[in-house]
Amino acid sequence: MRVELAGVTKSFGKSQVLHGIDLTIADGEFVTLLGPSGCGKTTTLRCIAGLEDPDGGSIDAGDRTFANADSLRFLPPHRRKVGMVFQSYALWPHLSVTANVAYPMKRRKVPRGEIRQRAAQALASVDMAKHADRFPHELSGGQQQRVALARGLVSANGLMLYDEPLSNLDAKLRIAMRAEIQRLHREFGNTSIYVTHDQEEALALSDRVVIMNSGRIDQVGTPEEIYGRPVSRFAADFVGFENIVGADGSALAGGLRATDRSLTAPAGGALAFRSKSVRLGDTTGGLVGRGVIRDSAYVGEYWTARVEAADGTSIGVTMAADHDRRMTDGTETEFSVRSDDVIALQR
Repeated sequence: MRVELAGVTKSFGKSQVLHGIDLTIADGEFVTLLGPSGCGKTTTLRCIAGLEDPDGGSIDAGDRTFANADSLRFLPPHRRKVGMVFQSYALWPHLSVTANVAYPMKRRKVPRGEIRQRAAQALASVDMAKHADRFPHELSGGQQQRVALARGLVSANGLMLYDEPLSNLDAKLRIAMRAEIQRLHREFGNTSIYVTHDQEEALALSDRVVIMNSGRIDQVGTPEEIYGRPVSRFAADFVGFENIVGADGSALAGGLRATDRSLTAPAGGALAFRSKSVRLGDTTGGLVGRGVIRDSAYVGEYWTARVEAADGTSIGVTMAADHDRRMTDGTETEFSVRSDDVIALQR
């Protein structure tokens, strides 16, 4: 199912939380809305689901109009027939596993025989058939989320929505459930729209990632593009470029020097690189500098520190713990970054 958002706006009281969202999602695509709390990602998802009505713009899915604010047409949530998985699982405590999965079909007056068949198939697909007669309080968090996934699958008419579904699970279970969501997406072929603040989740699951900031789309790209070539300071910082150095052409903050003439940024732009790309005691890279090591810390596999330049600019450094060069506070050092590890930010 193709989904198109055009000029979607939304306010709560005097606070505008969405500022003209334009986004097209292809049939069968897995797209993640990624950003910090308050960026508008969940509000966008809720507008698609029909849990919120946009103040402006339109939302179309397949051959149906979900919302058109100009004509005041808003399709009720139950008529949108989308599957949705919530952060809190949202299972009915007094209903069995099977009854929870069957509930949305029962509301839509699906024939009983079809309800039984589809509920059984959905539970089998998430490996919960053997727990069909249990109640939510008898299940672990991971099992409850599997039931929520099964319920979403029977509701989906080509479109699945995920609102931070893994945030309540421990790290090991999150990875397992991430793989499960990916498998189900491929198996059922639904268009999937996923909301998270977790960079790793977004990169692992998605065909494309949409970075949101303050109710606007900051960047859209493949996981490789988002991780390796962010275009703004916000996007770079969010995906782990710890070092963002103000630049005006070849003039760099912190006394850094670009020995590679290709390392320039437009007016108002910046150069960015990750802490793991900084090589201490080395001046052969395309970007070189000098400073004093501060705040070094051993964190298991790595040493972390910052190098403080003469003007107070700090450069973050991460180095493998088995590296033959130990980081000692107060030591003056030169450092460099390879040209291939530096990106130019437009804004």
